Amino acid sequence: MVRIGVISDSHFLGGKVKLPSGIIQAFKGVDRIFHAGDIISPRVLDQLASITRVTAVRGNMDTNRALMTLPEMITEEIEGVKVGLIHGWGPPGGITDRIRQRFPDDIDCIVFGHTHQPMNERIDGVYFFNPGASVDRIYSLFNSVGILTIDGKEINGEIIELNV
Repeated sequence: MVRIGVISDSHFLGGKVKLPSGIIQAFKGVDRIFHAGDIISPRVLDQLASITRVTAVRGNMDTNRALMTLPEMITEEIEGVKVGLIHGWGPPGGITDRIRQRFPDDIDCIVFGHTHQPMNERIDGVYFFNPGASVDRIYSLFNSVGILTIDGKEINGEIIELNV
């Protein structure tokens, strides 16, 4: 079994970059962390890396020179499950269709961000997981991160509401 902490849209603006304690607490004991883009500051990745191994993709707001080197998307096999990681783009409506087209037909799970809206749903055999916005509340009622658990071919996600 693999437990993955999932974060997206951290949007730290200005000089102060400190992960809220709720995120650190939520990710205690995870095997790794996925950041689905809009990291804004590379210091976020450094802080997450102090918890465990981090895999990240860049989002549309990641204009920092260091973050521009991150890939737009990643596909990886974890315990026999094909998982894609991408930020996303465009309006929220139709985003699952748009991002689905970027991955091979045999993808099992797509982790994404961009909309700031949590999603934990299987659509046409593909598990879509968006942890929501982790720090700011633009377009969301609450801040959240997620835990994605892969156990054999079983995929389960949990959205964790934060008190940020």
